[in-house]
Amino acid sequence: MARVVVDVMPKPEILDPQGKAVHGALDRLGFGGVADVRQGKRFELEVEGEITEERLAEIRTLAETLLSNPVIEDFAVRVEEPVADEGLGA
Repeated sequence: MARVVVDVMPKPEILDPQGKAVHGALDRLGFGGVADVRQGKRFELEVEGEITEERLAEIRTLAETLLSNPVIEDFAVRVEEPVADEGLGA
C-alpha cells in the first residue's frame, strides 16, 4: 500500500486567525524567531495498488472537491513511502 498525503493550506491572501493565535503564543512561551504561522490540514490516504498518474489525478480531484475549499484554500498532493512500523514512540 502507498500513502498519499494531501496538505491543505489557506491561500496567502486569506486571513488565518488560528495561525496568528499560535504565532502569538510562541512569543509568549519564549519561542522567538518565528516570523509567521499558517495553520492548515493534512490528510493521509492509504491507497491500494499502484500509484499511477491517473490515480493521482483522481486524488487531486478528490482533494479539490472534498478535502479543500478551492475558493479559500490551496492543496498539494504527494506520495510518501509508508513507514514499516509506526509505533507510538516518544
